[in-house]
Amino acid sequence: MKYYIIAGEASGDLHGSNLIKELKLQDSAADFRCWGGDLMEQQGAKIVKHYRDLAFMGFWEVLFNIFTILKNISFCKKDLLQYKPDVLILIDYPGFNIRIAKFAKKHDLRVFYYISPQIWAWHQSRSEVLKKIVDKMFVILPFEKEFYKKFDFEVDFVGHPLLDAMEGIETTVEEREVIALLPGSRNQEIFRMLPVMVEVAKQFPERKFVVAGTSSADSSAYDSCAGVANIQLEYGKTYALLNRAKAALVTSGTATLEAALFNVPEVVCYKGGFISYMIAKWVIKTKYISLVNLIMDKPVVAELIQSNFEPGQLKSELEEILNEGKRRSDMLNDFSELRSKLGGAGASRNTAQLMIKYLSE
Repeated sequence: MKYYIIAGEASGDLHGSNLIKELKLQDSAADFRCWGGDLMEQQGAKIVKHYRDLAFMGFWEVLFNIFTILKNISFCKKDLLQYKPDVLILIDYPGFNIRIAKFAKKHDLRVFYYISPQIWAWHQSRSEVLKKIVDKMFVILPFEKEFYKKFDFEVDFVGHPLLDAMEGIETTVEEREVIALLPGSRNQEIFRMLPVMVEVAKQFPERKFVVAGTSSADSSAYDSCAGVANIQLEYGKTYALLNRAKAALVTSGTATLEAALFNVPEVVCYKGGFISYMIAKWVIKTKYISLVNLIMDKPVVAELIQSNFEPGQLKSELEEILNEGKRRSDMLNDFSELRSKLGGAGASRNTAQLMIKYLSE
């Protein structure tokens, strides 16, 4: 069968690559044409657009790049019709993917959505839209199945694919000395988040800090940590870093969950452009921004957002989780419960098996 997959971010590339791997085991004649990254390409997919050219974040940033986005949408529509896949598989990336799903449905293409858009956080009315344009939805957070049920939309909970990505990695509990800095994967995030993290690192000269770098970002995004004696920059080794980290400062996103699954006490950070933040504050309907707190439905990790994301508060929160006291102990216990809520590994395999089943019906 022919599969057209769209992933617009680094996490989508990771989960897309694992899904492709499992689909190939189920379908020996599988052919993949994708929007994604290096990991999906390594699994044999033909990459027509790399996610590094697609990752625009924030309302203002999207508006500023609207002509590029519209050009990409137009190209995608033409490419879809030319390729004529048996199924279009969308991975998160809602602003773009929902538009493409509407187009695909009008042209009688089957649409599967893997990793639901976080519409439960904002714009919940989109559930009715998704129900009309998506044939099958595969969700990865335990509360999402109940959320969609309120809209009479039956979806499949498959487990979280991060557990697949981490399968076989032994998480260590000893010799954790470094502090991990995870400023994000997009240029905009890194330029905004890393300098504040670096200012905090300078206040702990006796500690070693390691920045998780990504090759998809401009190298200049990491200039703020250059020449700082106790900061090291490592590219493409995030999991190895988390596996030896005593604590972490993490930009809100998938990485907050990754740190928790590696049992790394963390402080969640986020700062957006002023206009983007004010719009987000108006429309977002959840109590928390981090996946850890959302899944646990309580404030397990501190969230320093916008004006609260500044060196003084960040230093105070970091000191507290470095201290071998109740706060750190409670957080680690909550991380253990979090892992059990997500279920075991096998999300990619479960999803691939369900997709093949639905395609054969």
